[in-house]
Amino acid sequence: MKTDGTHTGKKIIIAGGGTGGHIFPAIAIANALKKEDPSVELLFVGAKGRMEMEKVPQAGFRIEGLDISGFNRSSLIKNLGLPFKLVKSFLQVRRIFSRFRPDAAVGVGGYSSFPVLRYAQAKGIKTFIHESNSFAGKSNILLGKKAQKIFAGTEGMEKFFPAEKIVRTGNPVRAAITGSTLSREEGIRFFELDTSIPTVLVVGGSLGARSINEAVDKGLDQLLQAGLQLIWQTGKPYAARAKERAAGQKAVWVNEFITKMEYAYAAADIVVARAGAMTVAELCVAGKPVLFVPYPHAAEDHQTVNARTLVDRKAALLVKDSEVLSELVPQTLALAANKEQQAAMSRQISALRVTDADTVIAREILKMV
Repeated sequence: MKTDGTHTGKKIIIAGGGTGGHIFPAIAIANALKKEDPSVELLFVGAKGRMEMEKVPQAGFRIEGLDISGFNRSSLIKNLGLPFKLVKSFLQVRRIFSRFRPDAAVGVGGYSSFPVLRYAQAKGIKTFIHESNSFAGKSNILLGKKAQKIFAGTEGMEKFFPAEKIVRTGNPVRAAITGSTLSREEGIRFFELDTSIPTVLVVGGSLGARSINEAVDKGLDQLLQAGLQLIWQTGKPYAARAKERAAGQKAVWVNEFITKMEYAYAAADIVVARAGAMTVAELCVAGKPVLFVPYPHAAEDHQTVNARTLVDRKAALLVKDSEVLSELVPQTLALAANKEQQAAMSRQISALRVTDADTVIAREILKMV
């Protein structure tokens, strides 16, 4: 809303997705835009077959899908159709723009961000980028040259983007998490576990984490014998095996996805997680002691960089993915036995919490559109 109280009626495209780390901040920004100016019309653009095509409509927003995919590092033969897909996606973007006629485009990362923002820039339409990671992706670096503003989740982004365009906002965290007043007991009861038992939340990002799952699978008996209980989010590929492994164990809740993360964070005494930018941001808000296992194949190893920022401030612990099978369970048990360390880590990580990034981003965009 403008300062004189009038509505703008602007149209804004939000592009990106692929993982929860891109989708949930995009939805948070969309909600903040609608809150600041209810007359804003929003359209999401994602990649067909990806998670955003389900999650965005669930959040109450329209989305259109592009026929696009990323470079496949494991199978070069699968990349033969990439140039065709890229051309097709640009044609689809052109059709979407001619129908919707946006005043601005916001890119949050993921396959669909590049063609949407590239096309917008070619047409002289204002573009904005949200870079959640501490190491910017190549697409965003390229797009950043012509973008109006780059909203940065972390410090030190001047090495990737023009300094005068950067606004350090932090990463937008879902309102359900920033506004949560849930008690530990409410969280634990939601998962039908025992409120008197210390609880470990194991979460490998929205798609799961194979190495973490294998380490938990291997050390499950040890964890349970030590008097711990688990909320274990596995991702789709490992779900059936994990459910079989945990069958008959009252102290283990296991599923492929957690729809209400605010309950999981409330329930947890300790968290084991990947170090995607959004997971890091959510854990700062939740204020829970965490053992990070950074995904080693993330572009430029940015998850390790994300985790190190907290480890250097004694706000988290780090287990290398290559050592997860031997180190994860012993380190989890050691932390579970050390209440003083848990309290200190909780204080340190809570000091890094950011709860208004979505509002700051929304206001900056509306100011310029």
